[in-house]
Amino acid sequence: MDKIAKFSAVVAIAAVFAFSGALAAPQRPARHVDQSMLIDQAERTVDHMRNDPAFGPARDTLRRARAVLIVPALVKGGFIFGAEGGNGVLLSRTRDRWSEPAFFTMGSASFGFQAGLEQAEIVMLVMSDRALKAIEDGNVKIGAGGGLTVATLSGGAEAATAANLTGDLILWTSASGLYGGLTLNGSVIKPRDEWNEQFYGRPVSVQAILTGKVGSPEANPLRAKLASVQRARAEGR
Repeated sequence: MDKIAKFSAVVAIAAVFAFSGALAAPQRPARHVDQSMLIDQAERTVDHMRNDPAFGPARDTLRRARAVLIVPALVKGGFIFGAEGGNGVLLSRTRDRWSEPAFFTMGSASFGFQAGLEQAEIVMLVMSDRALKAIEDGNVKIGAGGGLTVATLSGGAEAATAANLTGDLILWTSASGLYGGLTLNGSVIKPRDEWNEQFYGRPVSVQAILTGKVGSPEANPLRAKLASVQRARAEGR
């Protein structure tokens, strides 16, 4: 076989492998998989929150919230040394709808005699402009004397009353596992800039995302879920 024939054969084989790889490639770009999965998980968390009696009258509070941070899976575990952390999406209220999601991470570390594993869903209602600004800037550490007040929904529907739902941040949590309770004291909330860049295809600030300077149809179902929670309360359901 001469050189030209050998070269042609190599090109043909390479083309076959390239074509086969294209057929096997996933429909969704690989860079979006983690972010898209998180958005899907956030939808399910909104469903769980909506059906939890402890959330109850807090739906009125959601209607007044400046933004919502949803962390579908905050994992806390370890023995002696413990750690907790998870990814979330932040959506703010615009004039006529919820914004696109900005990706965040929440994490902290602790020390003590701990054993077991706990996973929790968290929805954080951001009730004030100063709290939203602090989250946008990555300057939030819960319970660290940062000047933000925090209220937590727990203990059944009677806990979710207007009297105790005041604060810059209002937390709904649903947890399971061996820990007796879930505390977020010391947790730090930070933007995931690399995830935001990957998802929207270019470097973009959290503020730009929350004010509508970028867009993606992938978050439409999540925004619809949040809107349905508000409508259900307004209609008395």
